Amino acid sequence: MAKQPQVRDRGTHAARLLRALAEEGRQVFSTAEAMEIALRIGVPEPYVRQLLALMVRNGWLVRLRRGLYATSGVASGAVEVHPFLIATRLVSPSAISHWSALNYHGLIDQVPRVVTAFTPKRVVTPSMRRRNRNGRARHAWEVVGVRYEYVSVKKEHFFGIEEVWVGENAKVPITDPERTTLEAFISPRVFGGIGTGLAIVENHIQELDAGKLVEYALRYGKTSVAKRVGWALERAQVREPVWAPLLRVPTTRYHTLDPTLPRRGSCDSRWMILDNLPRRRGQ
Repeated sequence: MAKQPQVRDRGTHAARLLRALAEEGRQVFSTAEAMEIALRIGVPEPYVRQLLALMVRNGWLVRLRRGLYATSGVASGAVEVHPFLIATRLVSPSAISHWSALNYHGLIDQVPRVVTAFTPKRVVTPSMRRRNRNGRARHAWEVVGVRYEYVSVKKEHFFGIEEVWVGENAKVPITDPERTTLEAFISPRVFGGIGTGLAIVENHIQELDAGKLVEYALRYGKTSVAKRVGWALERAQVREPVWAPLLRVPTTRYHTLDPTLPRRGSCDSRWMILDNLPRRRGQ
């Protein structure tokens, strides 16, 4: 059995390990990663779990979940950990998406109250394990007052991801502007209706790669999504050769433009879209 370190030794080893983590830019790390660094700097590996527990008690680290930690601003010289880094390490693989990605890319002005990400994994959050929970609330992780929500997607739909810097030493995966926009047409209910997607196309089409958006809509493989995107692109006066592939997607029925609204309105037989948006005055 390994000899237990003295109290003063634990403090010294903890400080050395914390300093080594900071020097390597490990703001979020696993127990295994801490053990790897401890081995390199001569901190006895059998003590690592004790040192991590000590650093959590001292407020130098935050335990995100079993075997995963983040450095804390309480520690001397520590840099604030970006929420996107925490989100993508809490669940891996995952990528920042939905409202958080819209805000990051400047496609919406409002700052989301939660950090959102999507993942091909089935996510089990601590809230799911509680017996007395609010059945209407979305399940999430809460870390130091920040709420992290995850949307599970099929493995084949986990695409359109790029990496961005969120500090000097950390890069995180995030849906690119076109994949982020596509999500507003895939899941209008998440965004409170199709209005978010239509507004992005109308106001930011010059900043988007419309051809890539069309490519993504085809790759997603759902007819209703393809028709909504094409309908929006034509009305944003994008050139016909760009959106024409979406017009050619075969369908035998009408698809509602906004699935959050009643299924009534005018029918666009060309796009096979049921335009069920409320009519503006004068239209």
